[in-house]
Amino acid sequence: MLREDTVFGPIRSRRLGNSLGMNLLPTKGKFCNFDCIYCECGWNRDGRNDHYLPNATEVRSALEAKLKECQSEGIVIDSITFSGDGEGTLNPEFPQIIDDTLALRDQYYPKAKVSVLSNATRAHVPAIFEALTRVDNPIMKIDAPTNELIARINHPAPGYDVARVIEALRQFDGNFILQTMMLKSKDFDSASPEVLEGWMAIVRDLKPREIMVYTIDRPTPEEGLQKYSEEEMLQMVQPLIDEGFKVQIKG
Repeated sequence: MLREDTVFGPIRSRRLGNSLGMNLLPTKGKFCNFDCIYCECGWNRDGRNDHYLPNATEVRSALEAKLKECQSEGIVIDSITFSGDGEGTLNPEFPQIIDDTLALRDQYYPKAKVSVLSNATRAHVPAIFEALTRVDNPIMKIDAPTNELIARINHPAPGYDVARVIEALRQFDGNFILQTMMLKSKDFDSASPEVLEGWMAIVRDLKPREIMVYTIDRPTPEEGLQKYSEEEMLQMVQPLIDEGFKVQIKG
């Protein structure tokens, strides 16, 4: 189980290069409205000893100190990435934190991108959506095409509706990155027709500017999960590539 400081790294990301991490959630716990079978942070029940969410002032101070340190040491930062131990958009000061981060990025690392990894469950909230449109890389997750299938892999909090998520993502007019985990479990398979065909239909509907397809890279809370090779994932998404979609595949 990973437990991250408010600002951590930079670390080498498979998808974003040299990435400085931003955790808007508890530093000793986990705070998420998903409970994914593959989450590197473990099950939600394993991270309930810490409920403190840093406020905007604390995040800004921690980020500025880290950026100054990295700048003085000549460390390259390709992306300032909101990830952390759960769903960052649940922090009530998320919009203000985004504004502060963009200002500090412009001051210290103007060539760096600001990226947000999100399960897209709060993209329908106007203030969250507007904040996401201000970052360089809004990376929104959809792992499966139906509520039933998402329940198997993501275990969302009550009230989740993939149709509402899709409707919210339409507001981006394609100016976002769609992220999808490809894996196989005892009752879920990303390569099965019910998953793959439905997921590709969503891609064709939303027309994201890029698709990030990846697989398991670290220990998972559910045992017995199987990863896919890059070659297998390429075969799965080839129809989309043939249609002109930009797809990044990471094993």
